[in-house]
Amino acid sequence: MSRRFIFASLRAPAAMAAVLVARTALAQPSAQPSAAPSSATTLAPVFANGMAQVVPAWRDSTTWIRHDLWVETDFDSDRDGRKDRVHVDVTRPAQTEGGGLKVPVLYGASPYFAGTSRDDSNWNVQQELGDQPPTRRAMTAPVHQPNRRRISNALVNEWVPRGFAVVHSEAPGTGLSQGCATVGDYPERAPMKFVIEWLNGRAKGYTSPTGREEVRATGWSTGKVGMIGTSYEGTLPLAAATTGVKGLELVVPVSPNTSYYLYYRSNGLVRSPGGYLGEDVDVLYDFVASGDPATRAKCDVIWKTNVFAGPKGQDRATGDFNEFWQKRDLLPHVKSIKAAVLLAHGLNDYNVTPAHSVRIYDEMKARGLPVGLYLHQGGHGGNPPADMLNRWFSHYLYGVDNGVPGDQSAYIVQDAGAQAPMAAVAAAPLSGSPAPNPRGRATALPTPFAAFPVPGTVPVTMHPTAGGRGIAALAFAPVAAGVESLIDDVAFSGSALASAPTSAHRLLYATPVFTDTVHISGTPRVTLRMAANVKAANLSVWLVMLPYDSARTGSESHVGNVSHGWADLQNAKALTKGGNYASTNRGAPLTAGEYREVTFDLEPTDEFIPAGKQLAVMIMSSDREFTLWPKAGAELTLDLAKSSFRIPVVGGVNALQKAGMR
Repeated sequence: MSRRFIFASLRAPAAMAAVLVARTALAQPSAQPSAAPSSATTLAPVFANGMAQVVPAWRDSTTWIRHDLWVETDFDSDRDGRKDRVHVDVTRPAQTEGGGLKVPVLYGASPYFAGTSRDDSNWNVQQELGDQPPTRRAMTAPVHQPNRRRISNALVNEWVPRGFAVVHSEAPGTGLSQGCATVGDYPERAPMKFVIEWLNGRAKGYTSPTGREEVRATGWSTGKVGMIGTSYEGTLPLAAATTGVKGLELVVPVSPNTSYYLYYRSNGLVRSPGGYLGEDVDVLYDFVASGDPATRAKCDVIWKTNVFAGPKGQDRATGDFNEFWQKRDLLPHVKSIKAAVLLAHGLNDYNVTPAHSVRIYDEMKARGLPVGLYLHQGGHGGNPPADMLNRWFSHYLYGVDNGVPGDQSAYIVQDAGAQAPMAAVAAAPLSGSPAPNPRGRATALPTPFAAFPVPGTVPVTMHPTAGGRGIAALAFAPVAAGVESLIDDVAFSGSALASAPTSAHRLLYATPVFTDTVHISGTPRVTLRMAANVKAANLSVWLVMLPYDSARTGSESHVGNVSHGWADLQNAKALTKGGNYASTNRGAPLTAGEYREVTFDLEPTDEFIPAGKQLAVMIMSSDREFTLWPKAGAELTLDLAKSSFRIPVVGGVNALQKAGMR
């Protein structure tokens, strides 16, 4: 079975429905809208408690109007001399055709509605850092389905009966859309803009991919559009928002990939997304390119062979940031966002890590743009509660005055160690479905906060002391001097090393056993001064709870992982202050015995460390779950006196002292 970051969102119920529809024999709808019943009567949407309700007259799916079309864009990604058109489908209440009813739109876009490759051909991660990677095996292309006109049923059953039209579009180079799958470049970021323009009467839609017979939406669309999706399907709504297109009022990106560099690299290092060792941009291209095989051959030459490959492309030899990655980053485009954004992310998501959403949230907050952040304790995926979504859509698409967005900008589902006042939860303007959990158990509703990190968070700097091959102490003050070393061996997993009382393959520094709960909220940052006896080495840091129990890591998180981070010592000149990494400075090979200092961030987190546990920082070299796998034997040496860990603690030093740290 293929394993890709987008597959996690395929497991979401709505998206899974889309895949099932794609693979069943459905009656193909007409390219033109079907006629509405002659007895159609104008109806109005109904709202209760600020939420859109099901209207009985709109519940009968046999009366819904369904049609598809092709919307013209402004780009030509396959370079055939014609502007690419993207395939779009529409589902709307019957009363929107001749009944005088206009409705807003919920819109989902995806590169895999038409199916994906069932092959699995990732890069071999067993290579030395800095070397050219071994050749990747060719991958079987997705099956093209030229007669498949219905794109998806995702969102339809939930929202059409509540007075919304639902629209889907297939990404360029997939399904019946024209062009090439460019994996994050402009032709992937921009198509949704033109669909929204079409919904507002400002772009052209046609009944066929090459014909001139137009389809218009102005007779039934109010022009107000909201978008939602998970993972890849969450990336595209946010990309649409960065175009600043008029009419897009709200996007809800769930676990969005906001930077392909952050997804496939880390601080100058080649790093795989969790669970998908060796995946890269070209692999994802092969996985989703389900469009016309004749066009696919052209796209392979234009994009896969020339754009993706080589040192100016994805560059698996160095892991450095370059123009290729810059074009695939949404952060520089945040300034153009005009829509409200409700970001959602799992704090234990190591596929699309939580930094993807937090970086966008931070930038929007800094610019005074309307943004909310929903965080839960699960892994990949997980929508905000159903009632919360309904209120946001009702407010932004129908103008319902229901308290959204209010004065709260962060909603956090806290773990079982949280001591959050239940009155605050009860007062929150949301209710209904609990946040999803990887194990299928319900979790608490989110607690509202003014911001993330939660108010009262203070960064506390801690320092390593001698004895890290065992379990050494974390201290408030640095030691005067001292060094200690570890030996790289990717045969040992991070979980095994965190569980070991002693090891030559990691350095481990821990607080005393806490006597009271400590709340960590925000983004940890580390500064490490290190040397190595090789020209290049992985550098991995885990923030963990001890005793460590990998089997129970996740939403009941009184054990296991708190945060992870990775960096390349070769890129020390660019790693001086933490924050978003987007430096085009090239890494420089290491010299044996030469110390280099790097400062970089771990993943954002919100975690309670309960009494009876220790908070610990683990330093290792290769991380077999994420990094390349060089031969064992490299020695890395840490300068204790000039290394430190900045941990965001609610209540700061006082909270740690109350819990027994001196």
